[in-house]
Amino acid sequence: MSSNVEKSRSKANLAKFIIPSIIGIILFMVPIKYDGQFTIPIKVVSDYISSLINSVLPQMCVIIISISAIGSIIATIFKPKFMMNNQMLKDLFYLKPVWLIVRVIGMVLAIMVVSGIGPEHILSGATGTFILNDLLTVLVIIFVFAGLLLPLLLDFGLLEYIGTLLVKIMRPIFKLPGRSAVDCITSWLGDGTLGVMLTAKQYKDGYYSKREAAVIATTFSAVSITFCLVVIETVNMTNMFVPFYLSICVIGFVIAVIVPRIPPLSLKKDEYYNDAEKPDESIPSGHSTFSWALEKALIKSSSSKGTKQFIINGSKNALDMWLGVLPTVMAIGTIILVIAEYTPVFSILGKPFIPLLELLKLPEPDIASTCMLVGFGDMLTPAIIGSRITSELTRFVIAVVSVTQLIYMSEVGSLIISSKLPVKLWELFIIFIERTIISLVIATMIGRFILHLI
Repeated sequence: MSSNVEKSRSKANLAKFIIPSIIGIILFMVPIKYDGQFTIPIKVVSDYISSLINSVLPQMCVIIISISAIGSIIATIFKPKFMMNNQMLKDLFYLKPVWLIVRVIGMVLAIMVVSGIGPEHILSGATGTFILNDLLTVLVIIFVFAGLLLPLLLDFGLLEYIGTLLVKIMRPIFKLPGRSAVDCITSWLGDGTLGVMLTAKQYKDGYYSKREAAVIATTFSAVSITFCLVVIETVNMTNMFVPFYLSICVIGFVIAVIVPRIPPLSLKKDEYYNDAEKPDESIPSGHSTFSWALEKALIKSSSSKGTKQFIINGSKNALDMWLGVLPTVMAIGTIILVIAEYTPVFSILGKPFIPLLELLKLPEPDIASTCMLVGFGDMLTPAIIGSRITSELTRFVIAVVSVTQLIYMSEVGSLIISSKLPVKLWELFIIFIERTIISLVIATMIGRFILHLI
């Protein structure tokens, strides 16, 4: 330990901590106004690149998904030595049977959409075509830049520094490590997918337990401020954006305190990936919080292996997301949206909410009930349905609830399922319902108070 401390105190190592960390903070955590909306630089860069090659992105996604599925068939069924003896190829392609099936389904659906051959409920602009052309074409570029550049946040001591500083806040309130605050900030300012990627990487690196990773992914991987604006515009209440967003912040905080303390999240064990040891968060005698935070950051940065390893780690991150997540989102996202658009399943499931809506005295409870669970498929769908409601209060509540529900299978939910995070699909649905009920009650009270003031 003493040699690590001495090594960490050099000026070169201090620069090695500060410079990459500042670049990472600027790229992932500093909000900027671009094209009339607030976002983060990494999203601006990815959107710009997307605009340059937009016409070929759907085909690019289909090729990646096909490579993922075909490679997985070869590795999982035939187990050739060149794949089994290469740890990277084995990690990317050797799967449990259920995930092999998911990747193959994703490939079939992607080929159907890009070729225009198949039933309307798959090719519809609200289902398969939406997933491939509107969602995956965005994710495929985000994954490249986020995958390559996430090591700026992960590998040079920033999380060790922030984690040590914030542990006294995050532990008692949320029962989480201090470093999880970075996941939250990245999600809120940038994109929920970035938060999931960051959480999954830290879980696999042994920094989060099963419980912590599950809580962070389902609680703090929030949608961006930009998407919140899209939701409030959809229900025609842009003039209410400030109280709308403040309501989301308040409800998000309350849910983050309550939901991790009840099943299924409370039943998750504090076990670590590959039996890693629990990280020590205690502060040694002779150190203040700030001095120990800096010491841990410098020790971490001193272990970084230079530019070559930085590029290798980033490339592995990007490939893992490309080959693992894209086919899963294509498969699960399309299936859930088909159920939402072409079957009465979510409308029927929403019927039990009518008594609660009536108890809360929300106008137009019948239409509002159909919005309650359809958000499990896609976050924007409740706002689209809710835009037909005449009551301002009900529209406001639906807009707030649709954002604070957080888990939607067309993006964040599928990412969680496919990223080796310890959360099952049925658990996601239970957490979604818990978030919905809590959000609905609080949003109604806040909405009634705000509209009364106005």
